[in-house]
Amino acid sequence: MSFFKKLKEKITQQTDSVSGKFKEGLAKTRNTFQERVNELVSRYRKVDEDFFEELEEVLIGADVGVATVMELIDELKSEVKRRNIQDPKEVQSVISEKLVEIYEGGEQEASELRVEDGRLNIILFVGVNGVGKTTTIGKLAHQFIKEGKNVVLAAGDTFRAGAIDQLEVWGERVGAHVVKQAEGSDPAAVIYDAVQAAKARGADVLLCDTAGRLQNKVNLMKELEKVKRVIQREVPDAPHEVLLVLDATTGQNAMTQAREFSKATDVSGIVLTKLDGTAKGGIVLAIRHELQIPVKFVGLGEKMDDLQPFEAESYVYGLFSDLIEKEE
Repeated sequence: MSFFKKLKEKITQQTDSVSGKFKEGLAKTRNTFQERVNELVSRYRKVDEDFFEELEEVLIGADVGVATVMELIDELKSEVKRRNIQDPKEVQSVISEKLVEIYEGGEQEASELRVEDGRLNIILFVGVNGVGKTTTIGKLAHQFIKEGKNVVLAAGDTFRAGAIDQLEVWGERVGAHVVKQAEGSDPAAVIYDAVQAAKARGADVLLCDTAGRLQNKVNLMKELEKVKRVIQREVPDAPHEVLLVLDATTGQNAMTQAREFSKATDVSGIVLTKLDGTAKGGIVLAIRHELQIPVKFVGLGEKMDDLQPFEAESYVYGLFSDLIEKEE
């Protein structure tokens, strides 16, 4: 059975809404990527070195990342040789299989959020301004509240009055209590107050916003360290997640931000926003493979429910859905 058939069987076991969101959200990437792969496949009668060279360019064009592409091409060559594949059309199924393998890297549970019942789960959000950090917090709060959890939000980005106001709007919208202080307050003091408020309210989840002024990296990273120390004094095993929010439309610039933040703080996962707005959705694989950080959520649209937990199979389905659905 081809990998496409196996993937189709697995996807049909999911809810239609999940596979549908990935299919719709990755339309720009799929249309560009699949069009180029189809065009490449139609020009070659056999799988040779020239074919792989052109495939390399297609993958790099999708922002899969040079290091990831090189490894992927080497693995594809070995697999094609092992299976004695001659027809370029058959390579498409092997590509999808290898993309899932590269993403999962033996850690199928890596994308799951570390949230446990019976404790105050503290999640710290980091990232530069403008990537959709506050909106992500609001959407995630909405998901938790739908699950019946008691959620508190901390307006720790005290350097922008707009960020505080925006978080308050989200709090009212989804029904979460917001802890804030005046603009310019010490972010660590806000987070301290939020931890105390969350404990007093018997909250299940505390979502903490932080500043994102990357132009002054030293001060920003010192602030993040201070915030983490304050959290750990109150809840020793927290923060339970440090989620770095990145804008998928910025491509390799998102990779640079990921490197900077992961040097300064223990980033446990990535939230990749605006994946539906880019034709270069391969950035998901580059982040996972080159930085060894799992993508935990992806933004696949503007609606409240369009922030989706990341699943490698759903992602690959989104990239190859037109071909997969043709499989008998």
